[in-house]
Amino acid sequence: MKKIFFLMTTISALGQNNIQYPKTEKGPIIDTYFDTQIPDPYRWLEDDRSPETAAWVKAQNKVTFDYLDQIPFRDAIKSRMEQLWNYEKQSAPFKEGNYSYYYKNNGLQNQSVLYRKDKSGKEEIFLDPNSFSADGTTSLGEISFSKDGSLLAYSISEGGSDWRKVIVLNAITKEQIGDTLIDVKFSGLSWLGNKGFYYSSYEKPQGSHHSAKTDQHKLYFHAIGTSQKSDIVIFGESQKRRYVGGSVTEDDRYLVITAANTTYGNELYIKDLTKANSPIFTVVDNFESDNNVIDNQGSQLFIETDLNAPNKRIITVDFQNPTVENWKDFIPETQNVLNIGTAGGFFFAHYMQDAVSVVEQYNGKGQKLRTIQLPDLGTASGFSDKKKETVLYYTFTNYTTAGNIYALDTQTGKSSLYRKSKADFQSDNYETHQVFYTSKDGTKIPMMITHKKGITLNGQNPTILYGYGGFNISLTPSFSIANAVWMENGGIYAVANLRGGGEYGKKWHDAGTQQQKQNVFDDFIAAAEYLINNKYTSKNYLAIRGGSNGGLLVGAVMTQRPDLMQVALPAVSVLDMLRYHSFTAGAGWAYDYGTAQDSKPMFDYLRNYSPVHNVKAGTHYPATLITTGDHDDRVVPAHSFKFAAELQAKQTGTNPTLIRIDVKAGHGAGKSVAATIQENVDIQAFTLYNMGITQLPK
Repeated sequence: MKKIFFLMTTISALGQNNIQYPKTEKGPIIDTYFDTQIPDPYRWLEDDRSPETAAWVKAQNKVTFDYLDQIPFRDAIKSRMEQLWNYEKQSAPFKEGNYSYYYKNNGLQNQSVLYRKDKSGKEEIFLDPNSFSADGTTSLGEISFSKDGSLLAYSISEGGSDWRKVIVLNAITKEQIGDTLIDVKFSGLSWLGNKGFYYSSYEKPQGSHHSAKTDQHKLYFHAIGTSQKSDIVIFGESQKRRYVGGSVTEDDRYLVITAANTTYGNELYIKDLTKANSPIFTVVDNFESDNNVIDNQGSQLFIETDLNAPNKRIITVDFQNPTVENWKDFIPETQNVLNIGTAGGFFFAHYMQDAVSVVEQYNGKGQKLRTIQLPDLGTASGFSDKKKETVLYYTFTNYTTAGNIYALDTQTGKSSLYRKSKADFQSDNYETHQVFYTSKDGTKIPMMITHKKGITLNGQNPTILYGYGGFNISLTPSFSIANAVWMENGGIYAVANLRGGGEYGKKWHDAGTQQQKQNVFDDFIAAAEYLINNKYTSKNYLAIRGGSNGGLLVGAVMTQRPDLMQVALPAVSVLDMLRYHSFTAGAGWAYDYGTAQDSKPMFDYLRNYSPVHNVKAGTHYPATLITTGDHDDRVVPAHSFKFAAELQAKQTGTNPTLIRIDVKAGHGAGKSVAATIQENVDIQAFTLYNMGITQLPK
């Protein structure tokens, strides 16, 4: 076996204490919470429209890219990443009208292209997002075809923003119909026949549209050929809700409305579309559970819910009496978390067993037909399609297997390989294993560790530990080209399934929320200690990484345990826990975090871990590369700006504390391939360089 080695030098010899950071002015602002005064000296950085903030961003980027430019193997990482990335990728197909549609990228195209084939097999480009903008920063978002496939509504995002435009096409001729809808945010697009479609949005806020608060979501109906100004508000005018969604059942019989104020728990409403001026009926009138109508057979509704079922169940109820007391189990709750899909008249119950997919097929009477045989241990996705389809296409992946597409015969339950990934990655040379380690309070936490076979456990392996731990989101095995390059260069990639996520249902989620949030940080710290104690790595070769809520995780852990890791990589992060709810739709995250206004105990709890408020002078913090986008209107970049300013002012020692700010980029969705590659290259180069590595393995 070829020996993997790195040329290393002592970290102190890299001359990283020569960085001259831009001066960040301090302001006099002090906020008072429950008689406690909290200075906010960098409040001015919240103004994303000011010339002072723009100048600060420019100055910080110059320092950061000057630093990155000096790393000797940065170009080699980029060359290999572009080489490995450069293969044709194609999505599973889906049928609309007389065409079969699919996304395809020839390798390094900034945005994937939507293609279609007619029944003769003739292929043509249907929508090419690469033509939307010269620099690849305008991306294709939601697409929705009318039931007969003759009309399409699609949204676009400019510069990564959550604010979208919606365009309607004649899907046969590809000609635009009517005006472009503007200022659409957090929205699905759901057709009612060929009459028009439902969508959701907020009133455009006063002030910065990237950072100003948006808290009243409304559901609209847009009739084809009419002006957006005449769109009808269906829900949300008199009921103030932060998140509202609307979808039409496949048979055009019902409009299903969900309404919520936070990211967990929703009201559920339904309207009979077959009767003119029919009322909107209330199905669930509170925010104590997640509920959604997933299918119907005539007036019989099928609802996915975690009401009295933390791992979720499917219930059935008649439209005439849809309230909770009439619900009956259709697919009961099990010990594993359920996500449901429907296709071909069947129900596909996707369960997670220790973050790994298990899929069971049920008929329309709730009888289990079979367990679908999957190719391996990993993540299977895509078990939804129209009732008339007899073949279902799903994708399978894990940490060492690029996404392969399978065709499932819904009548027999047999799968066949439809399209094998063309990734030039030798998966047989790598392995993944799952371990269960013990967190601070004794809870067992799963973690998946992936690396080259035959690796030596000597504590000297560069390791990225990744986590999220929030919002009921599960981290399941998936292939990443960037991670493949990391492992090719001898690195270990470890993913911890922390509390706060959805891997084990609502109880697991709740155990990492509000005044139990410290459990998430303790779980992550224990994961790092496991990797160190078992010689996978050591403090000098450990990096911690996470994005969004995972960036909060990184920020909290690096400020609580700066001695534990060599590198910290917080991305598009929530870092100011006293003010996060003041921006865009941030107040909707209160289920997970609580807010500083809730109570003094909640304020004290948030203040005690808020990364911006816990950077202490005289502390040796790890080498830190903060990444964000200047157009991020999900988690505003001011979080990252303030954290960078605090670290640069208070860091002791030679470790760099840099911030890399993508221009014309948002929270991540729709980011161009070129920008994605460069960001991953910079992160890996920074990480290895600050582990004392000066040459990649031969």
